[in-house]
Amino acid sequence: MPKTPVFQAFSIFLLSVCLSGFASQAQQLPQLAAPDQPPAQDQTPDDSVSTLKINVNVVQLFFNVKDRKGSLIPSLPKDEFEILEDAKLQTIKYFTAESNLPLTLGILIDSSGSQQRVLDMEKEIGGAFLSQILRDKDLAFVLGFDVNVDLLQDFTNSPRLLKTALNSAKINTGGGFGGGAGIPGQGGGPVPTSNPRGTLLYDAVYLASHDELAQQVGRKAMILLTDGQDQGSQLGIKDAIEAAQKADSIVYVLLCADRGFYGGFGYSGEGEMKKLTQETGGRVIDVGNKPEKLKQAFDQIALELRSQYNIGYTPTNTARDGSFRKVEIRTKTKDYKIQARSGYYAAKRD
Repeated sequence: MPKTPVFQAFSIFLLSVCLSGFASQAQQLPQLAAPDQPPAQDQTPDDSVSTLKINVNVVQLFFNVKDRKGSLIPSLPKDEFEILEDAKLQTIKYFTAESNLPLTLGILIDSSGSQQRVLDMEKEIGGAFLSQILRDKDLAFVLGFDVNVDLLQDFTNSPRLLKTALNSAKINTGGGFGGGAGIPGQGGGPVPTSNPRGTLLYDAVYLASHDELAQQVGRKAMILLTDGQDQGSQLGIKDAIEAAQKADSIVYVLLCADRGFYGGFGYSGEGEMKKLTQETGGRVIDVGNKPEKLKQAFDQIALELRSQYNIGYTPTNTARDGSFRKVEIRTKTKDYKIQARSGYYAAKRD
């Protein structure tokens, strides 16, 4: 199944957006090109689900509670929690101890040259995870990124189509090569001479958030299979984080890398990936090139996504000014740790 590149003018357009002001031009950004596949299933939103969008005044957050050892703590009562927005206590309007709401999931797979020795492992175990996690009302899509960003499969509930999309990912280093040692993230291997871009990780997160997940409602999550190295994106890590927050999406990163590829230099993407996941309520799991570690990581994510608390409140700050609001969820039991997004962007008034 051939890949479908994102709109050809993507890089040029994004550069002009960055220069002229990212936020003011966001609505003009190009959409992901649809893959050459059967139409995705339509999602019927649950009208009872409140999301952080225009004309909805309830802020809804999904989160996990863990003990000091990292074990999940289920079934805590509403009275165990308090929630603050910009350090001001809020009144909890809605609370459930376990969320059975439909899940919308994005799988982002790095097919740059640095993934040469781990890509097959990611395909096999990622496909098994999708068969395990998806339920009848859930939807998922697959996006590949290297020197391009490619929508390999749009929203569907079919594990078969999603697995086919994952299996279609192929290492792409952008064509011709220059001499010298491989540079991690620069498309992998020697520096591509025909294409100055390398691994468009941040652009991929932005497009998955803005063009795909932002259009959906309810519970949303993104899982990145990557070594965390970006090279050549027109957008930065802050833009990727903002887009994910505006799409109300949790982000998990599974650091997959063959350390031998990097020689004695190691890879340095973990720091930026921690920023991305901490701000969105996910986390980074380093699996290296070990299939058993990758499977365990997927199992942990599946358990977390099926063990989420759901809390909602009406903000005391009613201004619809597009500003970022910092949110903190606390428990009365001090030993518990909350895994949740750091805040949200208030909807702007038309």
